[in-house]
Amino acid sequence: MPYVEAGEGPLLLFIHGSLCDYRYWQPQVAGLSKQYRCVAVSLTHYWPVTDTEADLPFSWSEHADEVAEFIDRLGAGPAHVVGHSRGGCVAFHFARRHPEHVLTLTLADPGGPLQIAGRPPARLPETVNALRAKAADLIEAGEVEAGLQLFVDSVSRPGFWAMSTPGFRKMATDNAHTLARQFRDPLPAYVPEEAEELRCPVLLIDGEKSPEMFRRTATALQGWLPDARRETVRGASHGMNLAHPSAFNRYVDEFIKLMSNA
Repeated sequence: MPYVEAGEGPLLLFIHGSLCDYRYWQPQVAGLSKQYRCVAVSLTHYWPVTDTEADLPFSWSEHADEVAEFIDRLGAGPAHVVGHSRGGCVAFHFARRHPEHVLTLTLADPGGPLQIAGRPPARLPETVNALRAKAADLIEAGEVEAGLQLFVDSVSRPGFWAMSTPGFRKMATDNAHTLARQFRDPLPAYVPEEAEELRCPVLLIDGEKSPEMFRRTATALQGWLPDARRETVRGASHGMNLAHPSAFNRYVDEFIKLMSNA
């Protein structure tokens, strides 16, 4: 997998979410590399390697396992792992399956539906699925910016795309081709039994203004993991690590140090 790195010290690995790649974590790599070996990866199919992967599966499950293979090949693990949005789901299942590679786990607005006991199998609301299908259709029809605006505003807040930096918009455009594949590979639901399989300390981070579906998942995981810590980035929505990087970085750093000294 393509990756960037900076710094020396304990390995701190970042896993991006939808429409993103290793560029998403630039404020974290820059800010935390004074104390850690910061490594941000681009999962298979995401920029910068996009044109030679047509025959490779696009799968959250494959992505979870390839993170383990990456750490093996890097030869620097185990790692403190941070995942955002879809990358939070990938990181969650990576940590379940490969506990030997994980020291701590930070989940920032982890993506995926939430399974509540006694209720039918979880899936995203039909309105959300319909909106995201429309976004994918627009992109495949060549109306890339319209599709990206529809999707990004739905996972953050209305108007977020218009206020985004040119760098973020270029990154999302470079990865727009992954959106339809992602919808054909829906994320699994979080369930208590799988959460209890985690064998590492967990930090949950959400944005004060993040959509309720993300905050609801963080609340459920906090209840299922009695030792999990929870932090909220004030004034921020889904992209809290970009909107307020100093607060996000401080929460990650303090958590790692606390767990390392426990």
